[in-house]
This record gives sequence, structure tokens and C-alpha cells, in this order.
Amino acid sequence: MKKITVIGGDNRLKIVKEELQKSGYNVDSIGLLEDDCGDYKGSDIIVLPVPTTKDHINIFTPLTSRKIPLSEIYENTSNEQLILSCNYFFENKKCVDYGALDSYALLNAVPTAEGAIKLAIENTNYTLWKANVLVIGYGRVGKILANRLKAFGADVTVSARKPADFGLLSALGFNYINTEHLNLKPIKYDIIFNTVDAKVIDDKSFKNCRSDLLIDLASASNLNFAAAEECKIRTIKAPGLPGKIAPKTAADILVNTIKYIINSYN
Repeated sequence: MKKITVIGGDNRLKIVKEELQKSGYNVDSIGLLEDDCGDYKGSDIIVLPVPTTKDHINIFTPLTSRKIPLSEIYENTSNEQLILSCNYFFENKKCVDYGALDSYALLNAVPTAEGAIKLAIENTNYTLWKANVLVIGYGRVGKILANRLKAFGADVTVSARKPADFGLLSALGFNYINTEHLNLKPIKYDIIFNTVDAKVIDDKSFKNCRSDLLIDLASASNLNFAAAEECKIRTIKAPGLPGKIAPKTAADILVNTIKYIINSYN
């Protein structure tokens, strides 16, 4: 049976380690628990966290004080070892970026969407039913989130860029707006959900924004939260929701993805 080393990660990776062990794999870890002491140099497979890195210098290790540089993986792994990373690719290594796989990312969007809805319910004094909401972005998360919000009875507008997305949104009964036109008129939505890594709302647009709540699900959106809060808009920065809101589900999705990749390489 292949040996797997899990390096870094949040609570979902703790469950991933346990589930892989239950499946018969020999699994250890480094930087996942404060006192773990695994050895990835002898491993067949290295599983890195979601995301693999936040600063492009060190592996993401939120549960420990340990610093593990990305350079350590580059320098101390062989070309025979399979590296499974998320939103980061190790050049000139046998590496699979599972974060780029639709089979993983689409399913992972479900706990993200449910987590965002949970935050919206907890931070407003009205129902999502009949609420006027804006979803910025119609990628993996945007699609799932818009669908879930509509099921709650919200009046959903989706901000997108592609003509094909406009056609699909119209066919599905959604309101839509071109993202490039967001700043051309006052933004009047009860709740805004941002899913894109871009500064899609100008600072000055917040002055004419009539929203109660802005939930930012993107990891690098660069929205000006201070400008929004000055205009009495409550802001919540909420990346990485699956590992916080539903670590068991997030772990199950990742375990199935890992097994699929391993079987594909076999």
C-alpha cells in the first residue's frame, strides 16, 4: 500500500488523514498537528492543503506554528513522488493541482455556497426570501450560490462578463448585469456576495451603494472594506469556508478526489 504524507492544512485535512488511514493507506503528517513528525521523503504521495500557500513562500499551516517553505518541497522531493497541490503548481515535478479540477472545485463550491448563505442569515434581520441579492461572478462558486439563493426565494441578480453566461442566466430565469457596468449606476441590493479575485466595485461606488451586507468569498478580491464600512455596509471577508463551515463534507470531497487521482496514475 502506498505511503501518503499530508503536509499542513486545516481541520478538513485532519479528517482527510483519518479517512485515508481507514482506507488502508499508510499516512503520516507534517505541520498538520503541532507535534507531528512525518517524513515525506519516503512517501509515494504528498498531499498539500487548501490552499497550498497563501503567501507563495510557505505552505499553509493554520493549525500549527511550524513554517514549511515551498522551496523545501522543490529541493527534497524526487520526480517519482506524486505531489497533490491546490491552486499552486510545482514546476518540473510530478504534480497535480486538484484545485483546478472541475470534479473537485464544483463539489467544493457547495459548502462554500452554504457557508455564505449561513453568514447572510446570521448577519441580517430579514429572510433571504424576497431579499434583493447580487452575486458577483458566475464561475463555479457563483453558479452554485446563485442556484441556492434562488431556491430560498431570493430575487437574484448575477454579475458576469461572458455573453454565453448572459444567455444561460436568462434561460434559467436570473437577472443579470455585465460586471463592467457595475460602477456605472448606484448599487442597490440588500446583500452582495463577491466570488471573483478582482476589485470589481470602485471605492467611490460604495458611497452610492444601498446594501446592508457584503460577503467576500474570494481570496484576493482587493475590495476596499474600509470604504464600504464608512458607508455603513457591513463587510465579511470569508475565504476558505468549506474547511470552517463543513470540514467533514469538504474532507470527503477531497478524499474522493485524492483516490481518483491515485487510481488514475496507477
